[in-house]
Amino acid sequence: MKTTRLIVLALIALVTIAARRTAWAAPEAEALYHLWPGETKMANALWPENPKQVQFGEGRSRVVIANMKGPGVITMVHFAMPETMRLNRDTVLRIYWDGEKTPSVEAPLVDFFCDPNGALERVDSALVNKKRGWNCYFPMPFARAARIEVAAENPRYPNGVWRMNPCYAYVMYRALNAMPADAGYFHAAWRQQTLLLGKEDYRVAEANGRGQFIGWNMTVRGVGSPTAGYVVDENVKFHVDGEREPSIEWQGLEDSFGFSYGFPEQANSFPYTGYQPYYNGAAAYRFTLNDRITFKRTLRVTVGFGKNDAPWFREAFSRPENPLQFSSVAYWYQREPHRAFAPLPPSRERGPLLLAAAAPAKGYSDAGETLVLHCGRADGDDEFLAPGWDFTFRRGYGYAGWPTEVNHCWADYDALAFDIVCPKGAAGTLRMYIIDGDNFAGGRKQSVAVAGRLIGVYANFQAGRWIEVPVSAADTARGRVAVVMKNLKPGGNAVVSLVRFVGVR
Repeated sequence: MKTTRLIVLALIALVTIAARRTAWAAPEAEALYHLWPGETKMANALWPENPKQVQFGEGRSRVVIANMKGPGVITMVHFAMPETMRLNRDTVLRIYWDGEKTPSVEAPLVDFFCDPNGALERVDSALVNKKRGWNCYFPMPFARAARIEVAAENPRYPNGVWRMNPCYAYVMYRALNAMPADAGYFHAAWRQQTLLLGKEDYRVAEANGRGQFIGWNMTVRGVGSPTAGYVVDENVKFHVDGEREPSIEWQGLEDSFGFSYGFPEQANSFPYTGYQPYYNGAAAYRFTLNDRITFKRTLRVTVGFGKNDAPWFREAFSRPENPLQFSSVAYWYQREPHRAFAPLPPSRERGPLLLAAAAPAKGYSDAGETLVLHCGRADGDDEFLAPGWDFTFRRGYGYAGWPTEVNHCWADYDALAFDIVCPKGAAGTLRMYIIDGDNFAGGRKQSVAVAGRLIGVYANFQAGRWIEVPVSAADTARGRVAVVMKNLKPGGNAVVSLVRFVGVR
């Protein structure tokens, strides 16, 4: 009788747990026939069919795509590709729970979806994926309210907010009678740092409270030179509840993502682990659904060499010529309140560190270059930007599709306009490559002005030509140089394909 009673009690406990979980968690395949409580709801945003206040444009660069009353649980979040068919870290995803003042999720939108800097064509995993859009399946419960916000923080393109950001978004969620008593709130935080790993560890995440770590994505690159490699013999360390020594330590970066002897040459995407090449480095993800790491008070996650690693690792990666750049998004659940995240750096500082570019076809290569732009290129306009250098695209659009060797450009039917952002007082030579890649309108004709000075009128440049313009310290006194190219051919447009700046040495 005692044994029978214990069995009955155990079955009651299992049924109770199952019933409680099916109220909000994604069902297992064998449970699909169970009728769920609650009501499935949806929020649409960004697309022109929706109200103006949930669209980008007309002065709106920050949009609340969903503002939901609880209790409930978010089951899916989707973003469509921008019209430009690319997105980088200028666009930020933030999620706030129950009216909190600081976000519980804050990351560049693309990195949140294991697509660092938008550099990957495809991501396949159990919880996020990407191919012409981004989809997320983390269950995110909330008690009173949930607010999902997208911010376009791209000062390079002040007039292209709609074209250069997701054009559509939707959020699927379920209304519940109550948030489960044992539920934690979903959190995610992005970091990036360039450091000498022999001298300090890279910090992935820090959390205060009670919770559980469920995964992360990361990139690692050697950025000492264009040919620098990266080490994978460092460890991933978890310091739980104030531990001095980590109680969980994956001994080998690639091993922590399920690989060995370095990352493979081919991309691999499995449900819980995956790897892809990334800017001469590696991008990887790992979800710890079956081995989630719990903490009661604090959690600190770092990447660094192990206590018993070979000493030469620390020695080699303490040298100034061997810096590594890491970036990461950590995912975890915890009870609120959470530890406030460090402020995101400005958008111009979020991109991967770019190294000196190789010369383009029929172009220049100069050690004094401080800016290299491939205007309108499908995978991004900027090739190399020295510290303090950038650009602002004021008027025009990008195009890539000519049959010529340089097949991309910025263009405008009236006046193409952009600014070179630079340190005040910089001097040197501005070099711009124009090519009439499709003999548009029977051949283009355009004027070029730099810093308010007419440089010349150009036509018959089907074979391409470089324009060289001396720039003085007086021209850059305000920290920027204005460039305007006017179309002078009815039915045509003005174009530029490459922009480079070489400073005075």
